[in-house]
Amino acid sequence: MKYNSLVQMLAVFPDEQSCIDHLENLRWGAGIVCACCGSTRKIYKRKSKPGVYRCADCKKDFSIRKGTIYEESRIPLRQWLIAAWLMTNHRKGISSHHLARELGVTQKTAWFILARLRKAAEQAGEGSGPLDGPTEADETYLGGKEENKRANKRLSAGRGAVGEDMVVGARSRSGKALAQRGVSASKKTLGKFIRRHAPEGSTLYTDDHKGYTGLGAECRHEVAVHSVGEYVRGKARANGIESFWAMLKRGYYGVFHHFTWKRLDRYLAEFSFRWNLLGLEGGERLDALLVHGFNSRLTYRGLVDG
Repeated sequence: MKYNSLVQMLAVFPDEQSCIDHLENLRWGAGIVCACCGSTRKIYKRKSKPGVYRCADCKKDFSIRKGTIYEESRIPLRQWLIAAWLMTNHRKGISSHHLARELGVTQKTAWFILARLRKAAEQAGEGSGPLDGPTEADETYLGGKEENKRANKRLSAGRGAVGEDMVVGARSRSGKALAQRGVSASKKTLGKFIRRHAPEGSTLYTDDHKGYTGLGAECRHEVAVHSVGEYVRGKARANGIESFWAMLKRGYYGVFHHFTWKRLDRYLAEFSFRWNLLGLEGGERLDALLVHGFNSRLTYRGLVDG
């Protein structure tokens, strides 16, 4: 059954068992696999424990939560699905404070739920392969504006990216986008990113930043010279990746206000995931995230330390 609104989704999943059935179908549609040892030989239900199975080979019990983002969570799966729906269908994202109010949980719990969902989005990005076809590449910066800080907190009095986090990104003309944090806008950093994500022999469109020089050996490189006010030269333009930056920054300034540096890549994975699935219906986007949560376990210690 299709569900393209939150009201429809809640009607499709009225209780915990309906959520378990849906997740089991997504994970084990071809047959139940032991989440402990991977065996498929003989799996049977524990009658005394609904939703729990036992493997005849390893003699261990497991459920749909085992080895997933839901493992060892006391939050009902229905609330997990609501959180996943809100995350995938709010284009600019949803903060942990907002999610906590929607679910009736603490902000700390909501923060951990969102972190695990971002882990699933990160897994989706890692398995999606490189970009295809003509590709636009660009870099941007995230952070508080120096002129808005108190005088004794400012890092510089002039223009530039002092105190901000650099992000490098690329978007294929077919629509797919990806981004990651960058150490600097150097030729080494930008070149490594492009060689990893843009296939050799493809057409690359960038501005005239010196970090993109020398890429013509791997791909056809066309440049729009922004330094002299040229933003389009034939097919050379960066409108596509700049649209992605616009969405990212609306979420950054309007919803989250700040991304911690060590978790920046997961926030970028979340925004890339939503962007790449804009053409799908709400229920399809939800299922796409749920599927990648089955091998994405993230402990609280792993989140805090990582």
